[in-house]
Amino acid sequence: MSDPLRPAAAPGRRPPRGLFDAPPAPRRRAGRTKAQTQDNRVHNRSLLLATLYREGAMSRADLSRVSSLTAPTVSALVADLESDGLVADVEPRQEGGRRRGKPSMLVEIQDDAVNLVVLDLSPGEYFRGAVTNLRGEIVERSQVAIGTALGEAARDLVNQLVADLLGRAPRRVLGIGVGSPGIVDDTGVIRQAAHLEWHDLPMARQLTEDFGVPAYVGNDVNAAALAVLHFRGTEAQNLMVIATEHGVGAGLVVGGELVAGEQFAAGEIGHLTVDVDGEPCVCGRRGCLDPMIDAGHLRARLAATADSGHDAILADAGQALGTALAPIACALNLNEIVLTGPADLIDGPLLRAAVETVQARTLAPIGASLKIRSLAGDDDLILLGGACLVLAGELGVL
Repeated sequence: MSDPLRPAAAPGRRPPRGLFDAPPAPRRRAGRTKAQTQDNRVHNRSLLLATLYREGAMSRADLSRVSSLTAPTVSALVADLESDGLVADVEPRQEGGRRRGKPSMLVEIQDDAVNLVVLDLSPGEYFRGAVTNLRGEIVERSQVAIGTALGEAARDLVNQLVADLLGRAPRRVLGIGVGSPGIVDDTGVIRQAAHLEWHDLPMARQLTEDFGVPAYVGNDVNAAALAVLHFRGTEAQNLMVIATEHGVGAGLVVGGELVAGEQFAAGEIGHLTVDVDGEPCVCGRRGCLDPMIDAGHLRARLAATADSGHDAILADAGQALGTALAPIACALNLNEIVLTGPADLIDGPLLRAAVETVQARTLAPIGASLKIRSLAGDDDLILLGGACLVLAGELGVL
């Protein structure tokens, strides 16, 4: 994952990656509670919204049939959603042939009824943010330079960016979604984001209290995986997203569900050994994947090599990546792997070598069903992942 637990780095140096400290405590298993009437109503409301979000406009009768809810229940829930401005009646269904009676009115989600504020806090020179509608379409953008800000100063910049975006939002803001580097638990606490000097930071709770808007915070690469699942046209339900721009990490989806792990650190693949005789790594071992394919390391090797040798360096990086991914693809029967990072590094020899290596090292049916593609240069993945967090948390549509 992007910026997992790591020791403090000397000024001007990229902090090392990896789970160097004691791993955080595992998630707690939720206790069973008795369902309440209000719980059922919230569930049914989300069921209708999810159906309309995925299937488009439908009549009340169709909603009742698809959801298995009674007609009076559907009518009451639609009325509730209409009062919130989330759905509205649209043109009647066009029926074929002659039919007696009044045509059924269709109910449709109003994509622009509310806005979402989404943030990308992944490593770089800026914290970036946007305002979107319910379909993830960006209507406003903003960013704030990080400079040397760390700890509380960096946290203040997040508030500054949120305040700016809330002011730009043309509609009521449904929620705030944040993709953050580091280990982030399922309550939105950033347990470790060492390069920003954030430790046990309850960002979701603080943003909710500061702005009076529900906030959701997740790991940035996990957010990118959700964005690929819901907004980038994949048909796969078992997929992995690999980030390479600021260290190496992965977001993993299995059975259509994000896999976070017991310590919320699933996807920490940067310190898998891919070459026992490889160069030393900051974790103390040799031949880790991180120094082989991380963008900073790759650029340094390319700069020290004549142009004629660049393709070989990138191909070696792709082979190392494929070596690490092949057993994962087999164990989980992945159907898609998406590479993100700088396009000039990912697209070309690196991607080709990764594909060839995975196919050579996996059982034929697995390799044949696996698609490896690049979304290098797609700068909105983490922002859209933040939208996924809000849509799931507030509306239950994802």
